Amino acid sequence: MLKNISPILSPELLKILMEMGHGDEIVIGDGNFPAASIAQRLVRLDGHGVNEILDAILKLMPLDTYVDAPVGLMDNGGDGERPPIWTDYEKTVKANEGDKKFELIERFAFYERAKKAYAVVATGETAIYANIILKKGVVK
Repeated sequence: MLKNISPILSPELLKILMEMGHGDEIVIGDGNFPAASIAQRLVRLDGHGVNEILDAILKLMPLDTYVDAPVGLMDNGGDGERPPIWTDYEKTVKANEGDKKFELIERFAFYERAKKAYAVVATGETAIYANIILKKGVVK
């Protein structure tokens, strides 16, 4: 065990976060996300939700400040209902990184971008459209 590191972050995920460079992306997928078939590197954190993993990651990894939107959400197709979990993500990002812009990514474009991500974290999240992409920034 180490101090000040969330126990939900596995040694494998910590290694991946250390390996990632500026501009690399990591996906945190909900329980319905096809993580195993998409991931170049797959980390399973099935017993946890996306927002708690997001919070733990952002305590260690900065978001990219050289892009307009370092956070991407899977677009729900504009069906009129904004997934409530997105509000939780905005609060978590703001608490850890300040005001950052989010972009909505069409579902199939999200899958294609996720295939290029450095890693994908599979979770047990039950909320729909709870998938998120984070672009790593520079540690200063």
